[in-house]
Amino acid sequence: MKAAIILAGSGVYDGSEIHESVFTLLALEEAGIEYAIYAPDKNQHHVINHLTGDEMPETRNVLVESARIARGAASPLLELTVTDADFLVIPGGFGAAKNLNQWALKGPDGEIDSAVSKIINDFIEAKKPICGLCMGPTVIAQALAESSHTPVLTIGSTTEKSPYDIGGINQGIVSTGSKTVDKGITEINIDKELKIVTAPCYMMEASLLEVRNNVKMAVNAVIALV
Repeated sequence: MKAAIILAGSGVYDGSEIHESVFTLLALEEAGIEYAIYAPDKNQHHVINHLTGDEMPETRNVLVESARIARGAASPLLELTVTDADFLVIPGGFGAAKNLNQWALKGPDGEIDSAVSKIINDFIEAKKPICGLCMGPTVIAQALAESSHTPVLTIGSTTEKSPYDIGGINQGIVSTGSKTVDKGITEINIDKELKIVTAPCYMMEASLLEVRNNVKMAVNAVIALV
């Protein structure tokens, strides 16, 4: 069994969330699953100083930055085909919502990377499972907006503490034609019909250990769907 992981750079504010990404790799290794890492070969939306939150006057490449997390073993997303892996995992971070789609900038009205959209649709049509962590579900929702499918996804809970507007994001997801359910940091959602697993991770106020457990739960669930 083999997993394909789509990264969006390196760093929570402008790339993939590093903890979620590494916890994904760890959970896969613990389960004895082989994996390969992919990312769009393009410039990321912008570069953020993670100390100050300020935008920096420089340009970085999504694939090159993703290779930091992959220890150099990252490939262009355009090389990934549905026959290369048994399931797909999309960690979160603002980069997922800036470089894979533009949800962080324009909500559901923003563009989605065409290669990202294609591979998600290819996996769905092949009935191969997909796992979306944190903001990853927005990418899945947008990719399937023009399809005949109605994914059931979670971005988090509106009743537990969160640094983000979970209700507002839910509304955006629903506007794409998906359905949302509330899940907290100790929970995941499994859409058994479409084989989509989603988990809130850092969309909720959570400790490192809580996020680790949430990721592991989601990864184990998507493996079970294969």
